[in-house]
Amino acid sequence: MKVLHLISGGDVGGAKTHVLSLLKGLSARMDVRLTVFREGAFAEEARALGGFTVEVLPGRPGAVVDRLEALLAAEGADIVHSHGARGNMVAGLLRRRRPVPTVTTVHSDYRHDYLGRPLARVTYGNINKWALRRLDYRIGVSQGMTDLLCDRGFLPDRLFTLYNGLDFAKTPAPVARAAFWAPYGFAPAPDDVVCGIAARLSPVKDIDTLLRGFAAAAAHCPRLRLVIAGHGELYDRLRALAASLGLDGRVCFAGWMNDMEAFYQAIDINLLTSLTETFPYALLEGARARRATVATAVGGVPALIDHMVSGYLFRPGDADALAGHLRRLCDDPALRTRVGEELYKKAARAFSMEAMLDTQEEIYRVILRRAARPPARREGVLVCGAYGRNNAGDDAILEGIVREIRAVDPDRPITVLSRSPRQTRRTCGVSSVYTFNPWGIWRTARRTALFISGGGSLIQNITSNRSLWYYLATIAWAHRLGARVLMYGCGVGPLTGRLNRRLTARVLDRHVEAITLREESSLADIGRLGVTRPRVVLSADPALNLPAAARERVDSLLLSQGVPPDGDYIAFALRRWPGFEGKADAFAEAADYARDTYGLVPVFLPIERRGDIEAAALAAARVRGAHHLLSHTGPAGEVIGILGRCRAVVAMRLHALIFASGQGIPLVGVAYDDKVTAFLTYMGQSWYTPFASADAARLKALIDGALAESGRSEERLEAVTRLRAVEGRNMEILREMLRTTPCQK
Repeated sequence: MKVLHLISGGDVGGAKTHVLSLLKGLSARMDVRLTVFREGAFAEEARALGGFTVEVLPGRPGAVVDRLEALLAAEGADIVHSHGARGNMVAGLLRRRRPVPTVTTVHSDYRHDYLGRPLARVTYGNINKWALRRLDYRIGVSQGMTDLLCDRGFLPDRLFTLYNGLDFAKTPAPVARAAFWAPYGFAPAPDDVVCGIAARLSPVKDIDTLLRGFAAAAAHCPRLRLVIAGHGELYDRLRALAASLGLDGRVCFAGWMNDMEAFYQAIDINLLTSLTETFPYALLEGARARRATVATAVGGVPALIDHMVSGYLFRPGDADALAGHLRRLCDDPALRTRVGEELYKKAARAFSMEAMLDTQEEIYRVILRRAARPPARREGVLVCGAYGRNNAGDDAILEGIVREIRAVDPDRPITVLSRSPRQTRRTCGVSSVYTFNPWGIWRTARRTALFISGGGSLIQNITSNRSLWYYLATIAWAHRLGARVLMYGCGVGPLTGRLNRRLTARVLDRHVEAITLREESSLADIGRLGVTRPRVVLSADPALNLPAAARERVDSLLLSQGVPPDGDYIAFALRRWPGFEGKADAFAEAADYARDTYGLVPVFLPIERRGDIEAAALAAARVRGAHHLLSHTGPAGEVIGILGRCRAVVAMRLHALIFASGQGIPLVGVAYDDKVTAFLTYMGQSWYTPFASADAARLKALIDGALAESGRSEERLEAVTRLRAVEGRNMEILREMLRTTPCQK
């Protein structure tokens, strides 16, 4: 593989570190060439690294493009990779002349690159916007940056994320703290707790909030000291602010430092207070030194720091929250050590130099694989379902479907109809169209090879007739526009009304090629409808195979809501349903019973934000003893992780039962809908009751029965294994239909 990198050569800070370390690492794996557009420190450092060719091409952009075109004609390149405004401009012009795939790494928000420089913003800023739109692919240096690009209309399947990486195999040398600080006129006592920040003294770094938060913490913790390593246009004003806050003698403005590795060894707490960031090396360097860290939750920072587990996060500008975190860390040396170690372990595992290089190499391979794919006018997949409604169950179905499409064909474009296209684009990395945008649906369906309707119970009218008619209409419309139609991991029924049943049978027979159903009752409903033409296969819910989130993510979610991660719990996943107010006392009494009898603390959690929080709060308010009420649970992986910490689950919500069953957890079902009963029967579970019959005595008996079988987890897991094998039929049908779908050029 041969890659040509383009960059202006005047870059500093994180972008410079990222590019140079990337080139050095990649040069051992592939043929790398760097072209810079001016002499300077960047070019000199690149040459000093060795291992790859460095060429300086000064001059006007047109002349530079001419020379690069000649270079590509003579020596060739598989990919052109640009960095920064000028590199993007040259790559954009070059792309019009040579058919070489282009990709750029977006190191910062391009709309803010030239703030305070109006002329540069009008010229270079607008040229960069033009170039970014004309390159083939873009790489964000954090998920936050990738999300920002997605929000601005860049196609999600043309975006990648590449986090900065650091060499964690290197062990920093120990530092004699007193000797290190002496040249800076700073002399902390041996038992002082030294906080440090390495940052340019500019508005975006928000050192004002740092000083105010530190002053509030220092008023309670006299041992706190602060070192600010950096310089900038706000230097004098910040010194004056520190003096006005009474911080003379407590704060050291050390200016620029050369030995940053020693700096992180010489502090106890690493700080970052920026208003915006991508993924700062300052936090990785602090992590390598195993330093406790407090940072603003901006850009890619939350991907590194799990709040209260591997550090502390706060909202930008919140000096009070910063002060609270500093007080907590100052008073507890063991806590500083523990969160520093957790941060080191996570950073070394996920943000190492090897991880960065592996990801970048895989991005190149994906680009080349897609470049070799024959062009086609109709090859995408359009997915329709109840998505974008803050329902963890429906979102889990979508995540499962997207994962399975990508497992079959990782380069197939995917578009999802969603109530919240922005949210869906971000969470799934797919294109998205608003559910009720007929023009957007028509335009997408014309390019679609396969239309997927599913999963979940879409073909039913217990919710409303309009919902049923909508899903039937999209099926018919997509098919008439030329797409093949697959109903995927669906539930069917209940369907009432002779006209609705006839309409459903007619649409499915005329427009659907294959149907995979998630339970046997739906198979029976399809038979009763008289549907005969589509291929019908019994499968299972696509969400069944989703993994739990990482341990530290689940710990952070629980701790942030006051729930110890290692307790003994029973989960209640309830939903607002007609008559629920009359059942709230029964759920509360059952929760108290589980705690008093089995020592299980009740945890009430929502699956869908809209109605579940109200139901959970209604029941939790009636609980006499200790319990927890979660206000949010995050995406499906985190819900699965939370349920995995519980010894039993009492649920009305189907997907709470699905998530828990996937981990072999004892279940108590409260069936407000036939789909809940159907799933539990399919799983061989007998501990459930219809919602109408759910009273305190019945719920207590079901909890007794489920927990009495808690030792039979192996049997439950065997049932799940069998069900997962059945779920594999979804992918079999999907693979067959994608393989046999002709690409229309």
